[in-house]
Amino acid sequence: MLKKALVLAALLLPACFANAHEYSVGDLEVAQPWSMELPPNAPTVAAYFMIHNKGTSADRLLSVDSPIAGKAELHEHVKNGDMMKMQQVQSVEITAGGGVTFAPMAHHVMLMELKDRSLLQDGKRFPLTLHFEKAGDLTVEVTVQKKAPNDNGAQEIQH
Repeated sequence: MLKKALVLAALLLPACFANAHEYSVGDLEVAQPWSMELPPNAPTVAAYFMIHNKGTSADRLLSVDSPIAGKAELHEHVKNGDMMKMQQVQSVEITAGGGVTFAPMAHHVMLMELKDRSLLQDGKRFPLTLHFEKAGDLTVEVTVQKKAPNDNGAQEIQH
């Protein structure tokens, strides 16, 4: 019986890691990286995730890149009068013991000059490397989905 349980555990273990949605580097944890499936002719795509800092000192996300895009930028939405405006930011601070949620209508990553659109379909994944000031580099796998997940605080995009 024990032998069968060990064989079953060995078979299921890779599946558990294949579905992992949390990554860490230094004191930082990055969870639930995702992106919306877009029409094939969309000029850009956004990526979202959550960052939590378990440490006692702040860190800063300096930049991101992905092999599927020629250009990647950190962006945020800000209210300008009665209008919401998207703008590029040079970095995003992650306070000690705090976190930042990258979500629609908040901080997000804009991927431009798209190179490999085959990975931008529902159920596919693409790599995204985050470059932190103190913790260093972390590559995550972004899952492409038809709609926003409900458990990361993001609101579904209304068309």
